[in-house]
Amino acid sequence: IESTVATVQTELEQRGLAYEIILVENGSTDETPAIAERLAQANPLVRVIGYHVGDYGEALYRGIRAALAPIVVTFDVDLFDFAFFDLAMRSLEGDGADIVIASKRARGANDRRPAIRRFLTFGFMMVLRALVDLRVTDAHGMKLLRGEVAVPISDHCVMRGSLFDVELIVRASKAGAHIVEIPVTVRELRPPRTGIVRRTLESLRGAVRLRAILNASGHEPPEIRDQRPTS
Repeated sequence: IESTVATVQTELEQRGLAYEIILVENGSTDETPAIAERLAQANPLVRVIGYHVGDYGEALYRGIRAALAPIVVTFDVDLFDFAFFDLAMRSLEGDGADIVIASKRARGANDRRPAIRRFLTFGFMMVLRALVDLRVTDAHGMKLLRGEVAVPISDHCVMRGSLFDVELIVRASKAGAHIVEIPVTVRELRPPRTGIVRRTLESLRGAVRLRAILNASGHEPPEIRDQRPTS
């Protein structure tokens, strides 16, 4: 986490951007919370949000909701790519994108994960396309979002865990947000902490539940933008 924060800060400062780094620590049992707090105490541009349960979706939601800037970038501490960041920023400015997704399945992407992981990702995306009308090739991974779009939509999201991303993108799409995908290269730096079979079953159950939630909630209201600070 220390090297990630240092790299992110250096990259952002080289680009001359005003920024804040939010570390969402959720349920770590090692020294991560103490390291994160030390980084925040030493650097006024680093802020820590603590959550005692290890929930990926909840961590994303809390980070998005806490962000003060008009543009929010989400990524895992061990998975970030400033080549994607630069392309995503151009897409926001040039294409008027509301959400930019780093896709490991879009045309031109290079997914270097093990074959079983690639196969399961493909199958799960097909399930999501059929069940919840997911209109992108990938809903997980790095994202660059306009806060005025992401915040009100994330407040409507019910799912947490790995399905939070999916619900956020599906609701954004139904609300008329302009979503752009950028192909990226992905390789596995460490094996998953949860077994593949267990994750697959949990994801399938979550997809069925998400379909029921979306069917019950109907469409998003037309207005999806709120007032965000401009600095």
